[in-house]
Amino acid sequence: MEGMLQLSGAGKRFGTKLLFEDVNWLITPDERTGLVGGNGTGKSTMLKVLAGIESLDYGTVSRTRGMTLGYLPQDGLAMRGKTVFEECLSVFDALRDMETEAEELTGRLSDLDPESAEYAAAADRYSHISNLLHANDIYTLDSQVGSVLGGLGFSKDDWERRTEEFSGGWQMRIALAKLLLEKPSLLLLDEPTNHLDLETRNWLEDYLRNYENAFVLISHDRYFLDVTVGKIVEVWNKRAHVYTGGYEKYVTQKEERKTQLLNAYKNQRERIDDLEAFINRFRYQATKAKQVQSRIKELEKIERIEIPEEEATIHFRIPQPPASGRTVIEVNHLFKSYPTPEGGIKRVLDDVSFQIDRGDRIALVGANGAGKSTLIRMLSGLEPPDSGEIRLGHNVLADYFAQDQYKVLDPNAKMLDDIAGIAPKVPVVELRSLLGCFMFSGDDVFKQLGVLSGGERNRYAMAKMLVSPANMLLLDEPTNHLDLRAKDVLLEAIANFTGTVLFVSHDRYFIDGLATRVFEVEDRRVHIYPGNYEDYLWRKQGGPEKVAESLKPVSVPVVSPAPVVRLEPKLPVRKLNPIKLKMLEDEVKQAEEAIPVLEQRIAAAESALGAYTTAGDAQRVSAELDRLRQEHDTLLARWEDLGNQLELQRD
Repeated sequence: MEGMLQLSGAGKRFGTKLLFEDVNWLITPDERTGLVGGNGTGKSTMLKVLAGIESLDYGTVSRTRGMTLGYLPQDGLAMRGKTVFEECLSVFDALRDMETEAEELTGRLSDLDPESAEYAAAADRYSHISNLLHANDIYTLDSQVGSVLGGLGFSKDDWERRTEEFSGGWQMRIALAKLLLEKPSLLLLDEPTNHLDLETRNWLEDYLRNYENAFVLISHDRYFLDVTVGKIVEVWNKRAHVYTGGYEKYVTQKEERKTQLLNAYKNQRERIDDLEAFINRFRYQATKAKQVQSRIKELEKIERIEIPEEEATIHFRIPQPPASGRTVIEVNHLFKSYPTPEGGIKRVLDDVSFQIDRGDRIALVGANGAGKSTLIRMLSGLEPPDSGEIRLGHNVLADYFAQDQYKVLDPNAKMLDDIAGIAPKVPVVELRSLLGCFMFSGDDVFKQLGVLSGGERNRYAMAKMLVSPANMLLLDEPTNHLDLRAKDVLLEAIANFTGTVLFVSHDRYFIDGLATRVFEVEDRRVHIYPGNYEDYLWRKQGGPEKVAESLKPVSVPVVSPAPVVRLEPKLPVRKLNPIKLKMLEDEVKQAEEAIPVLEQRIAAAESALGAYTTAGDAQRVSAELDRLRQEHDTLLARWEDLGNQLELQRD
């Protein structure tokens, strides 16, 4: 299999800690891979190794000559000195230099003798440059930049703003835009959706699905992984394990592989125990010396299977709050605007009215800057409306989680003491397990909150809210800074919560798992949709209208002077063709016999993939598995089509 980049026996340490070792990974030109693993396993480090930013402690990394790499870190990039459009257009500087050279060559060719060697050299260079410019669509560079900037949420007004005017999250969007425009042979993205809203995330999903080159990405967004990658590489137990398919298939395959590993470990332990028992029993009997030595050698040759410590799955149930009245929040004719730096007024919300009832789980969606955070702050009472009314229902106790919630924490408080103080009835061991889910383990729980980073304090603030919630939770980006495990804990806890929740999130999986209604903030209004995000998208795309249109009866006008009242539509008369019928029946039978055989081969390949040995074997088996699955899908579709044809012949 053709490869662009290869890790062979790769190993890396972080201080005294071994992150990974003996990693063999061949990255091909059609790579579409999600890199996953627990916190601290070395995912980001491995991505930096692929990018050439970090070196290996063991093994080698080799790259094909001429391949290009593009790497996006989680944060920390900042640009200044150019407008957004100029910054993005700068990725094409080499092409524009070639364009200038081509113009100069045109002038030279008109002055040179067509028979001279100099003319031939200039003509060859001009031809080479022209081909490159044509291949890179030199005349569409501006539209390429505009398309990517628009997809990533930059308005046309933003294009002419200086890059230094933008916040860190928008700076990362500019960096991502540049990488997408460069189109490197291998794109390496570390949490690319961290700073994106749902609309831009959906756009990036489509972009990556159609990306012409290879990419490897790290993400804590299940849905994003499922729709963009065809392979998962997990850093686990200090090794890299390969799984085919998206994230959901990876979860299933991992459970199967874990079961196989545990069974292999159990069998090996039984064999080791038998060998050790025999050796200890007959060690000093001369008549058994040969057998004892044989078993000692066998024992020494056994490569011990290691079972790493698994992070226990935590099912944390939120303490249920006192019930509120049926109507939780009633909003009537809400208006909100802000002054602009130019002295004008920016209207954010116009005449907004809605009602939230007890038990609602509402996802608040909309583009960045649409007014989601403004609305949620007004509902929490932290910001007044210009006019209109926000009325809380009977016995409603609201609690607000902000994107910068860490600012309200006591920096001198110790984490475990602080959380235990508001939840005295929750056992300390349960509190420590919960904090572990939010990536605080060991001595971390004894740290003062002031020494934590902003992201760490926000994670702690989320855990703290869960142990003593109010009956109305207003959550602004609660999944920020959380890994997949913490998101699962939060999702399950809120799903079992008997109170009311309104939340802003850019995580599709999280929204689909929670929302009972979607409130979309768009054009200064709030549009209400029943169901989760999937339902919302369907309705936005004209779902009910399309269904209604398809169900409309087709009326056939009848113009006839005759007294005949009823007209039947003319249908083609099907004549039974015995030869065709027999051929179809034979084909159906062949397909029905072949499908189970293919399914057995697929199962065998999946089992072989589960018994992972080397990266080369995994690549080979994975390719074979993909081929078998494609063949199975094609055959299944053919079988269904034959069945339909058979029904038509028999009618």
